[in-house]
Amino acid sequence: MATEADLESDLDEPAQLYGKKVGDRLRAIRRQKGMSLQEAEEASAQEFKASVLGAYERGERAISVPRLQRLARFYNVPVDQLLPRDDGQGFGNTDEFAVVDLTRGAPEAPKKITIDLTRLDDLHGTASEMLTRYLAMIQVQRQDFNGRMLTIRRDDLRAMACILDTTVEGAAKRLDELGLCLVR
Repeated sequence: MATEADLESDLDEPAQLYGKKVGDRLRAIRRQKGMSLQEAEEASAQEFKASVLGAYERGERAISVPRLQRLARFYNVPVDQLLPRDDGQGFGNTDEFAVVDLTRGAPEAPKKITIDLTRLDDLHGTASEMLTRYLAMIQVQRQDFNGRMLTIRRDDLRAMACILDTTVEGAAKRLDELGLCLVR
């Protein structure tokens, strides 16, 4: 019977490269969540051991699909966000797996609004449901899953103004009235 080490040595170089890229994504998401490997182990009630998470992140150990799904649920991100981007050209193309460093924040432009995502659960009604879905879409587009705050750009604010049935200027005020704006 083949051991895991035997199976890993049978992996071709492109598959090993893909494993490393998956590991890079896993590490980026964990760091964006502000967790060390040990903190992730503790927060998961030891479901994800620090040594095993580290092996996944280094690409030394393959992660099964069900386990990847549980890890995505634990990190509270869509499962596809734990995988590198795929342009459909196969494992051999090293450019297809561009990894975005999610641990570094984007430079802040003037007049941005920062939304306190933890307050969304306190809101109720159709507009709040639409707002919640829209903010979740922005998080997926930007691959921003820290779960605590989200900076809104001017174009985002236009869409949110439509959801809130107000002007762009009124949207910022309305978000503040709803208790969603973080003060900086």
